[in-house]
Amino acid sequence: MYRQGDVLIVPVTESAVPARLLDAAGEPRDARGRLVLALGEVTGHAHAVQGPGRLLGESGASGPRLLHLPEGGRVVHEEHAPIPLPRGWYRVMRQREYAPGAVRVVAD
Repeated sequence: MYRQGDVLIVPVTESAVPARLLDAAGEPRDARGRLVLALGEVTGHAHAVQGPGRLLGESGASGPRLLHLPEGGRVVHEEHAPIPLPRGWYRVMRQREYAPGAVRVVAD
């Protein structure tokens, strides 16, 4: 399990990936060629993956997503140390917090 700021990255087996997503193209990369896992609402900084791979939406904009890294990669952010990830599949989740009357995604 890996954590960088408000992003949690959990290894999963390929058998845990829904079949409909195995051949999906994935989300587009940003202008710098990165797979953005989470964009900071306050700073504009991004938790992003460098290297070949795909980021697949699983449910809704704030729901968990799946990351496939066939050769491994690195999670980078302007304010955190990079995290190397071995090849494989990962579930990517944003940390949530309770505010009176609601549960919301943590603003970075």
